Amino acid sequence: MKNILLSERTRADINRRIERVLKGLDNPEPPLRLQDVRELLALDRRYYTGDDDGVLQETISRLRVAGIQVVKRPSLLVHAVRKFDLKALYLPDQRRILLDQSQPKPKHRWNEAHEIGHSLLPWHQDMMLGDDVQCVTPACHAQIEAEANFAGGQLLFLRDRFVQDANDSSVTIENMRTLHKLYGNTLTTTLWRYIEESHAGLPMLGVISPHPHRTRRPTDFDNSNPCRYFIQSPAFFERFSNISERELFWQIASYCGAQRGGMLGQAEKVLVDNDGDRHIFSFQTFFNRYDALTLAIYDRPYNIAVAVMGN
Repeated sequence: MKNILLSERTRADINRRIERVLKGLDNPEPPLRLQDVRELLALDRRYYTGDDDGVLQETISRLRVAGIQVVKRPSLLVHAVRKFDLKALYLPDQRRILLDQSQPKPKHRWNEAHEIGHSLLPWHQDMMLGDDVQCVTPACHAQIEAEANFAGGQLLFLRDRFVQDANDSSVTIENMRTLHKLYGNTLTTTLWRYIEESHAGLPMLGVISPHPHRTRRPTDFDNSNPCRYFIQSPAFFERFSNISERELFWQIASYCGAQRGGMLGQAEKVLVDNDGDRHIFSFQTFFNRYDALTLAIYDRPYNIAVAVMGN
């Protein structure tokens, strides 16, 4: 799945809202404490699990909009949470964030920030009755999720602070991992922000996938859809929007070893731009024992050396 790049107008609007939050917190140092954000915004956080509907039932049964109870049968929305495998939801009327406690703890931080993002965007409020994807078209749903992702990312990575830290060092997967530890966020979300926000003008891409080596791929590996996410920098999207996820995965698989964790390999690979010209990118892939994370950086145009025979 390719990332959605938001318009400059939307990004600027979201950034203004995030900036107000960070100023309200006196521009904190990383890592950001989400408890402080909740207190500033007067948000409540609760947890639910698939085995216990108590919190969902109690919360949803009191859900009101403009004083009118909108869910007469809470069990229907509980069913929707299960059917669509929702990991978190935001209920505007109660200013409450609900998180699925069965998710790994490192993911709680991102899920919560994503829902805080929804809470900060007033045009999302009418759509937040559990993120029910039947309420909006798939394209609209993808757009509002991308906006909440952007808001959550800008919050967790302290907006310009992360960009400055990333720009102060060269573009490598090791430097990206250093920022992951400094900001206290997952490797996946750090890779995402690194590619979308840092080193403006440099074509970069990221791929999050199962282990690329043929002996390490999961039993349910899908050859037709091998990547979880394909992240493009604005400069990459502008020049290389024709590149497919399948093409990238097989490029990555060609150099990755079968290690159980850590660096899987690196290589120079040729990618073709929208005009048909070839360019060399430097690829690096790291495996965190759950996902393979690949960072690829533009290096140079591909020039074919032609030998000229003398007379």
